[in-house]
Parts: sequence; structure tokens; C-alpha cells
Amino acid sequence: MKLKIDHNSPLPLHAQVEILLRKMIELPEYKSGGFLPKEIDLAKRLGISRNTLRQATNKLEYEGLLIRKKGIGTKVAEKGITTNLDNWQSFTQEMSDQGVDFVNFIIEAKWVKASEKISKFFDIKEGEKVLCLSRLRGFKDGPFVYFESYFHPRIGLIKDEDFTKPLYSILENKYNVVPSISKEEIKAKLASKITADRLKIQQGDPVLIRERFVSDPGKRPLEYNIGYYIAEKFTYSITITR
Repeated sequence: MKLKIDHNSPLPLHAQVEILLRKMIELPEYKSGGFLPKEIDLAKRLGISRNTLRQATNKLEYEGLLIRKKGIGTKVAEKGITTNLDNWQSFTQEMSDQGVDFVNFIIEAKWVKASEKISKFFDIKEGEKVLCLSRLRGFKDGPFVYFESYFHPRIGLIKDEDFTKPLYSILENKYNVVPSISKEEIKAKLASKITADRLKIQQGDPVLIRERFVSDPGKRPLEYNIGYYIAEKFTYSITITR
């Protein structure tokens, strides 16, 4: 792609640069999260000031198309996932509805002792055995989310289920329990070493942590779920009507 703008055009320079950048980020070498040329080098090649260049990059950064990493450079935001908080369902069903293909890097079910937090939500004794389902999921080029789900012993869920299938369909169709109420808690944190290793990111990178407390129509607890998302790859959206 030829990096050039028309200095004699009536269109403002920053607007021309914005158009140029929008074309650049669609190129194969950039669209999957590649870094743009260094700011000073790009400004020189275009014959503009760095302030003019920043007017354009700031706008694209605001739109979520670019990510500026201090001391490293400006990279193109990778393809992300948006999920709606006002209409929740299993991850598999949600991705299917959006036409998004994802990869299961890890699916593991095992029996563990209930922690204090889980035992309080389930109203069982601390240390009682519960089934824990761990799933690491993402695109072909790498993971973007790690889930841990814990299930109330009352359900009778076994560790040898085919958990590649939509989880809530399994619960409804085979175990006759209906997940219908979800209390969500979302917060941002810096990735611990364990989380960073799982998600193939750097320790200290931002992650989105979502806790989900799921109950049946009678408000009986079914599942405690916690998810760790790479922050730059995931967006939560909610529609509120006044």
C-alpha cells in the first residue's frame, strides 16, 4: 500500500490520515493485531507533524480500532467479541448466534472441595465435593477467555458429559434443571501469573473478570461461574430503556 496524502487537497490533513489508517488496518499484516509503523517514521513519510497524526490515531483509538501501548507502539485491535448483559445464555449458544467460530483449547471436569464462597452460594458445607468444569476458549490464533464453572451437587451432573455441547442445553435436556436467573458481577484487574500463562498474555495485562451466580426459576442455586477475558478482545453491552 502506498503511504501518501495530498497536501494540496482541501480535505484537512488529519482527515486524510484517518482515511489512510482505516485502509491500513484492513491489510493482512495489520488486521490481526499488528503494530503500525512508528509514529515518528509514519509522520515523516507523510510529511506531517506528529500532532496531525495523533488527531487521526486518537479518533481510531477512541473507536476501539487501535490500541496504544506506552513505550511499545500503536497496534490494530484484534477481532473482539461483544456479549449482551440483558440476554444471557451459554457461551457456546451465544457464539453460535453471532456466527463466531471458536476453539476449545482445554475442557476439563473434576471433583473439587467447595470453597467458602461457593459453599455459601450453594448453601452446602464448606469442603463438600462439587463438580468443577474448566474451559479455555478462543480463536485459532490463541485463547481469549478462561472459565471455571462449579455446579450444585443436587443437579447430579457427572464429569464424563460431553461438555463441547452447549452447557445449558445439557442441564435442561438431560438433568431437567432450567438456568433462568443470573446475577452478574464484573470487574477489571491486572492478570496474575497463572491467568497470564493461561491466556498467553503478559503478567499485569488488563483482564475482565466476570462472576455469574445462576439459579433456577425457584431461585435455587445451580452454578457459580467465573470467567477471565483478555480485556482488549471482549466487550460487554447492555441496553437500558428509560
